[in-house]
Amino acid sequence: MQNNTMRDESYKKQLANFIFEKYGLTIKSITPTKRGFYGETWQLNTINQRYYAKLLYYKEYQDVYKSSFNVIEYLNNQGIDYIPTIIKTKDNTLYCEYDNAVLGIFNWIDGENIETDETKPFEYELLANIYTLPTNHLTIRKEDFSTKSATTFFEQWELSKDQAILDILNKYQDKLYYRAKRLEFFSNLCKQDMSNFYITHGDAGGNFYVNKDKNYLVDWDDVLLAPIERDAWVMGFCDWARDLFENILAKHNIHYTLKFERLAYYAYYMFFFWLTWLVKCAPASEIEDYFKGYNTKRIEYADILWQKAQK
Repeated sequence: MQNNTMRDESYKKQLANFIFEKYGLTIKSITPTKRGFYGETWQLNTINQRYYAKLLYYKEYQDVYKSSFNVIEYLNNQGIDYIPTIIKTKDNTLYCEYDNAVLGIFNWIDGENIETDETKPFEYELLANIYTLPTNHLTIRKEDFSTKSATTFFEQWELSKDQAILDILNKYQDKLYYRAKRLEFFSNLCKQDMSNFYITHGDAGGNFYVNKDKNYLVDWDDVLLAPIERDAWVMGFCDWARDLFENILAKHNIHYTLKFERLAYYAYYMFFFWLTWLVKCAPASEIEDYFKGYNTKRIEYADILWQKAQK
């Protein structure tokens, strides 16, 4: 959400000077770009090349961002060429700190951010290829099926001073409390099975880029060792999408049936995750729209799965 932060020419010049000192890149121009939900993102232009820079100022998310770099490097080293490549500092580090932010620089990927039903087979193929990679010796955050997103949301609710936002949250408080209870239910259910974990993206559809005849998955800063449902839940309410995902997994010798309790867990978890950021950064009107429409079909499907779990 910090992509909307206005920066003057002085800031850009200071950033360019820092990048030259730390990376040895001579930056001719810096252009803001909106890639990724949070963080400050820039296109860096040199004489011959372009790069992508992401600075994360939110303290509570910086450790997550930092932990992603070694996983991205691992994927790069495994020959995965449809994700960004990390540009290392002159000291051979994967990232650095600048102005109280964590800074990462990557190669620039041209393309259009496209997500439709027609792109799903290509997206699932890219993901399935990564799922086949071994993770035994990889340092990576692991899913714990917590209720942290709901806990963090209610903490953010208490911190909010915007009366318009508070009015909306109070208006939907019954819905919020019962969804928190359902998240807790599916959290406890999922904790009974901690198997079949893979390297997951977490928001693949929203970061699927098409460049001529090549497809890319960008923005891996929330990479997690987790069940496949973490990537599948977005389309989990569609029979055809679940069948498609499972068929593509089988092509890659991953014989797995998507679990309803995991799909439901992520539907509820991500509802609170995104809502927390909206309360932190967005105007009241956007939060109202979120309640009215965003994730409606997925939450409705999760509600059906809740009813199924009660039988």
